[in-house]
This record gives sequence, C-alpha cells and structure tokens, in this order.
Amino acid sequence: MPIETTVGFVLFVMAFFVSAMTAKGHETSLVGIYQGSELTATADHLGQGGYELSDGTLVSFDKWYHSNWTDMRFEMLTQLSDDFGILWGASTGQRAEKVRIEPSVKLGFILQKRPTASTTLSLTVSSILGGNLTERSCTADYGAISGEQSVNCRLAASQLRPSDTLKYMINLEPSRLKIDLRFTGEF
Repeated sequence: MPIETTVGFVLFVMAFFVSAMTAKGHETSLVGIYQGSELTATADHLGQGGYELSDGTLVSFDKWYHSNWTDMRFEMLTQLSDDFGILWGASTGQRAEKVRIEPSVKLGFILQKRPTASTTLSLTVSSILGGNLTERSCTADYGAISGEQSVNCRLAASQLRPSDTLKYMINLEPSRLKIDLRFTGEF
C-alpha cells in the first residue's frame, strides 16, 4: 500500500478517535507546530554543490534537490485523565525531483505520577510511522564507451563506475522511537 494511502487512512482513524474522545469530554490540545527536521537538513545538504560536464557546462545539484515546501508537522495531546494522555500528530513530507521525505504519523502517550505534592515523574513514549528520506537516481549518458546508465546524481562525474555510485544513494529513516523520562520538583 503506498505511504500516502497509509498516512491518509491513519489520519482518518486518528481524527475519528480524537472526535470520539472529545465527544466524551476529553480535551485535545495543540502541543506544537514544527517545520523542518534532521532529515530536512540532510535533504538540503544534498542540494549543495555540483559538477562540470565535459563541455564545461556547470550542473548544480540545487535544481534536483531543492524543494519549495519544507516538511511541516504538528503534534496534539488528547488528555484522557489527569495523569494520562495520547500524543498524536502528522507531517506533510517534502519532495524535490531527486529526493523525497515521506509524510509521517506520530503516535505515543504521556504518563505522569506525583510522588509528592511538589514533585512529578513523567514518562513520554512516542513513535513515528513513515517519514523516510529517499534519493532517486539519474540517467547519465557516458557516450560511446558506456552509453546511458542509471547513476547516483551527485556522483555522476566521479571516478567511480556508474553502477558503483548507486550504493551511495541516501535512504534514511527518522528517529523511530523516543522515550523521555523526567523528574521535576518545586523548591
């Protein structure tokens, strides 16, 4: 199933869940709206530089790796009790000609306890589904010697054989699991 269909289905189920929880008197709050991530920074970095063709024409990576939209995500909290809440959210992803960050869904929970009136122990666990960064290859013409071949765009002018450049294609996942344990106290 394509990631867009999966993300759409998960967002629909989450919206249904949140509307059901809100209807039962549970409060849902916006935790934050964020633009960019470590994968966005990686995608931007891929667009730096370029190479020169045999006829002297400069080829900039920016045209292949620059996106007009930066991945944006939101996070919400649906509070089910004084000490427990469901974290959820989604991201839009971003796309350029040769690099893509898939949309993603974030799911998790927050559990907190108050050992004393002035202290709080909280556990936050969240996971990201989707959101992978993938790079696409280019087709380069190596003339009469090698002809047209699939190649890593950034390494097309390197000394590597075209087929060897493909193993250097970027394929990254976001940090999938986040666990945060905090103890706070008032003095």
